[in-house]
Amino acid sequence: MLRALAQAAGGVDDCADAALWALADHELLASLDAAHVLAQRLATIQLALVRELDGRGLAVAQGASSTAVWLRDRLRLSGRSARQLVELAATIDAAPPTVRAALLDGSLTVEQGRVVAETIGALPAEAGPEVTDKATGLLVTWAGRFDPTILRRLGERVLAHVAPDLADQAELAALDRAAERAEARRHVTLSEPKDGQVRLTGNLDTETASLLREAIDPLCAPTGEHDDRSPGQRRADALGEICRLTLRTGHLPDNGGDRPQLVVTMSLDALVNGVGAGTLETGARLTPGAVRRLACDAAVLPAVLNGNSQILDVGRQRRLFTGPLRRALVLRDGGCAFPGCDRPPRWCDGHHVRHWADGGATTLGNGVLLCGHHHRVLHQDDWIVRIASDGQPEFLPPAWLDPARTPRRNLYHRRC
Repeated sequence: MLRALAQAAGGVDDCADAALWALADHELLASLDAAHVLAQRLATIQLALVRELDGRGLAVAQGASSTAVWLRDRLRLSGRSARQLVELAATIDAAPPTVRAALLDGSLTVEQGRVVAETIGALPAEAGPEVTDKATGLLVTWAGRFDPTILRRLGERVLAHVAPDLADQAELAALDRAAERAEARRHVTLSEPKDGQVRLTGNLDTETASLLREAIDPLCAPTGEHDDRSPGQRRADALGEICRLTLRTGHLPDNGGDRPQLVVTMSLDALVNGVGAGTLETGARLTPGAVRRLACDAAVLPAVLNGNSQILDVGRQRRLFTGPLRRALVLRDGGCAFPGCDRPPRWCDGHHVRHWADGGATTLGNGVLLCGHHHRVLHQDDWIVRIASDGQPEFLPPAWLDPARTPRRNLYHRRC
């Protein structure tokens, strides 16, 4: 192995001496791709070496208290990086052989490999080897199209693709476990005043955090063009204002013409039978018990979907993208609909696909959520947005970016 690594090092030396300025554009791009794949493959080799070293107990035998401490000193890493290296090595080692093979041939990046390994490790025991192999193959295939963040989101519902009969039961069990952990770990801490400040820290369960977000969001918007407060400062001010309002009146201000409301999405079957998980506007999932609790609150609006996840009812539509119509946009798009954008709904405005001034109607079929940046991009550049036959927004890139103008969609907010 040392000889092979020495040969690889020689290749790196040759690359370091290359005149990058002389490369043609296509050579530069191809070289970047090749360097990235090689880096991921070498990182996989390093993880295997770390796992073997840890398994032998070599670091402890040499007097170190742990493998991570030994790696910190030998490789001059931070303590955190050394611990993560040991943990990642163990995670990849426990994954199916297909994962390591994909890492070694460059099909997976190390980040993607971690996601796949952790997703497979979290499958229920009753899934069995056959389902595990199918899930692994599907995740590796998805890795060729999606970054680690989207891949993890897709992995949350991988059972729905390879073992639908287990998916709902597994999701409910996972939600119950997560809810129990969140309830046990919930806390809010106010430190002692120091230099005129009090540090607020804590952990909230999904349900409580969503209530907090809905309460403060109406007060987080800048007050004008000269408002130079940071987003964190505006949230802090909003929290204080909420406390003042509650103490004084017990009422919150209107937000876009409506009282702040949580929207809990559920299937028609779940609504009729009172079972099944619910989904908040943020994409977070709630246990059936939490859905039932929220359904008793007049400030919660149930949005009912049919079997094809099409919106059946969110109330009456209005002329502007506010109220129920905006909620419908949020439920459909999940955030900024522009391909690759991760901005959440609260940062987005409703955009008319066919401009209102040109006779476009203010309807769900003529609306799309866009963040401020991509709203400007759509108005200024040659991108085109349209609503596809399945009711989802898709974007046609400019010809200079893609001569075929192949439609693109934002899959960041999607749940499979």
